[in-house]
Amino acid sequence: MAAARSPRAEIDELRRTIRRHDRLYYIDDAPEISDRAYDALFARLKELESAHPELQTPDSPTRRVGGGVSNDFAPVKHAVPMLSLDNTYDADDLAAWRDRVLKGLAAGDAPHYVVELKIDGLGLALLYEDGLLVRAATRGDGETGEDVTANARTIRAIPLRLEGTPPRRLEVRGEVYVSRADFSRYVKKIAAAGTDAPPANARNFAAGSLRQKDPSVTAQRPLRYYVHSYGAVEGRSYDSHHQFLDDCRAWGLPVDPQTRLCRDFDEARRLCRAFETKRDAWPFDADGAVVKVDQIPLQRRLGFTFRSPRWAVAYKFPGARALTRVIAVEMSVGRTGAVTPVAKFDPVACGGVTIANASLFNFDEVRRLDVRVGDWVWIERAGEVIPRVVEVVGSKRTGAETPVALPAACPACGGPIAKSKEGEVVFRCVNPACPAQLEKGLLHFASRDAMDIQGLGEAVVQGLLAKNWVRDLADLFTLTREQLLTLEGFKDKKADNLLAALRDARGRSLARFLHGLGVRDVGEKGARLLAERFGSLEGLAAAGKEDLESIHEVGPVVAESVHGYFHQPAVRALLAKFKSLGIDPREAPRPTGSLTGKTVVFTGTLTRFSRAEAERLVRERGGHAASGVSKGTDFLVAGADAGSKRAKAEKFGVTILTEEEFKKRLGL
Repeated sequence: MAAARSPRAEIDELRRTIRRHDRLYYIDDAPEISDRAYDALFARLKELESAHPELQTPDSPTRRVGGGVSNDFAPVKHAVPMLSLDNTYDADDLAAWRDRVLKGLAAGDAPHYVVELKIDGLGLALLYEDGLLVRAATRGDGETGEDVTANARTIRAIPLRLEGTPPRRLEVRGEVYVSRADFSRYVKKIAAAGTDAPPANARNFAAGSLRQKDPSVTAQRPLRYYVHSYGAVEGRSYDSHHQFLDDCRAWGLPVDPQTRLCRDFDEARRLCRAFETKRDAWPFDADGAVVKVDQIPLQRRLGFTFRSPRWAVAYKFPGARALTRVIAVEMSVGRTGAVTPVAKFDPVACGGVTIANASLFNFDEVRRLDVRVGDWVWIERAGEVIPRVVEVVGSKRTGAETPVALPAACPACGGPIAKSKEGEVVFRCVNPACPAQLEKGLLHFASRDAMDIQGLGEAVVQGLLAKNWVRDLADLFTLTREQLLTLEGFKDKKADNLLAALRDARGRSLARFLHGLGVRDVGEKGARLLAERFGSLEGLAAAGKEDLESIHEVGPVVAESVHGYFHQPAVRALLAKFKSLGIDPREAPRPTGSLTGKTVVFTGTLTRFSRAEAERLVRERGGHAASGVSKGTDFLVAGADAGSKRAKAEKFGVTILTEEEFKKRLGL
């Protein structure tokens, strides 16, 4: 008779078996046993672990669901930002991106490309240390996400422990999604129960499921995950992106099997078109394809812009289309004075939502489309989100249609409109007291990513403007309880809450304040760079164009906008008014150290540090880690296979360091 197995041996075997079946079901889509047989294995493992608690481990399949209800998700600062991608919408756009890639490389470089489906899901970064899952964080705004580790552990497609010999520290990035079949089953289940409204679409369902306060609720949702990239790999370097994806598969991480390596651009373009023709056949919603330069050294040479890598691009599939009639074209005035024609339609269903209007962007676009009031038009949800007019149906014209005329004056205030600079296609209201600009500016100033003034929504802003109590941004901080109580819908609690939000906003950082001011061409990241460099409003207002352009990733367009903005008399008066109200935001001083005030760029393959770790060390010592070499670069750290950045650094006289020299400067 065979000897009875020890509890440890049986537990180990059950864990291996369950992990194997998890992979077969959730990753390979090739289940070998029934749900009932799987449940029996799981129940036996739970029974044994309950009887022998000393044998429990954090990577056991039974530990996927645990802990209590969370009140909130802690913020997680991404060591390497989770950037978005630039979009292309047709073959010509894609070819133009290829041309930009080749322009950024040396003459002999021959990029290969990896093409993958762009799953319509929620971005999620997984951090593994010594093979064990230790953290999961959402993409958030790209710089800061939310810690959803407890919920991510319940997703069976995500391994709690990696197989083989993974790097000591590994952060992978991918998409959480729900398959079409699973989403359909869930919607039918909800409809049959009649207790809740069904989710609008699979992406919203996936996002809501991942952010449940109770992980046991997430565990009941059919979430899946595919890896598409990495944020950090320590102790291992790669020559190509497809090499990394192959390793992910070996470690047990799920990678979309449709992902392909293409040896040239024509092959990549054909694959994008093939993906598009089969879009309804995929098991999940995909709104496009992603094309990436495969070779990692070439990626490094191409670098990044403010918001996206230059070596990758999204090829967006045509959105859902619908036919409707233009019943009017109205003019909208934005916070920067831009006058935008907006088409109003007979409401029509398109891609699961009802569309009643769409921006026509500018009058050049109106002329290009030759769109008129009364026209029948095809509208499309670009990227499955933003509606736009793509075509006028000329055959349906009757002759009664009315051309869209450029307004002679601002439709909001009657002031003059003009193009602010040569080559610009947008007409802007040049009246700084335009009420429409002020309304949009107030809403932007109060928005979550700027001053985050909760309770200051559109209706409240309109009420304040109607009372003439707010004539500029600073007037918000002069409002009284008595004034607020006269606004429609305001009672004691609502007034007190808004006043408390305004008090809190007084302490916002300089970066948030700058973003809230709404300087043209300056987004959230640009505001942060300016705040870090100048530290105060006085310092920024005194900066010359050359000072501004010396900041990495601030080019002449942004420098011109910032310089022009802070030299307007009205802006100087506004800042003085803020200061008189006690609002004078300053950026916390950056850490000081051996690299204080220095700009460091990395090129080639580093062996002693991961790129993310090296950049973190620079920031901790008061320096700035940049992606491209310029005249303002202080040091270029050159690893193996250093490319065009080295030649550029030599041209500009930048000090070039080896890894060992860099390490000495860090004091390590």
